[in-house]
Amino acid sequence: MIRIADYDPRWRADFARLNIDWLERFFVVEDIDRVVLGDPDTHILSKGGRVLFAVDESDNAIGTVALKHEGQGVYELTKMAVDPAYQGRGIGRLLMDAALDAYRAIDGRELFLESSSKLAPALALYESVGFRHRPAPRPGTHYARADVYMVYEPAL
Repeated sequence: MIRIADYDPRWRADFARLNIDWLERFFVVEDIDRVVLGDPDTHILSKGGRVLFAVDESDNAIGTVALKHEGQGVYELTKMAVDPAYQGRGIGRLLMDAALDAYRAIDGRELFLESSSKLAPALALYESVGFRHRPAPRPGTHYARADVYMVYEPAL
């Protein structure tokens, strides 16, 4: 049985491990990734964000996702990763649903994400829950790999 849990320091290394694994498989780990993954307490949690984990029966973190508060009720959905051994089992969907529940609970004003067109399965998941492709509202991006900008626009 997989459960979704809030951040706990015992999974801090897993937050980095899970994300670095997929970044190294598809892209490169950028400086911004190292900063955030190395200290989620400072860069996500202390600013009003959330880090969630998918945890297996043995209490091992097998997936993660974060909501990073950018200020004024704007959040970035970021650092979503699932251990390759567990992919294809709906864990990404569980994490996404939990992240959206957390976003609604904090009464955020806007939720966005930056991704890559190389990640078709992830983009399909984002689209299925209400993220829509939009032009980026500001020049540049957090990540060199990002060529997709999406905003959460749930059906009313």
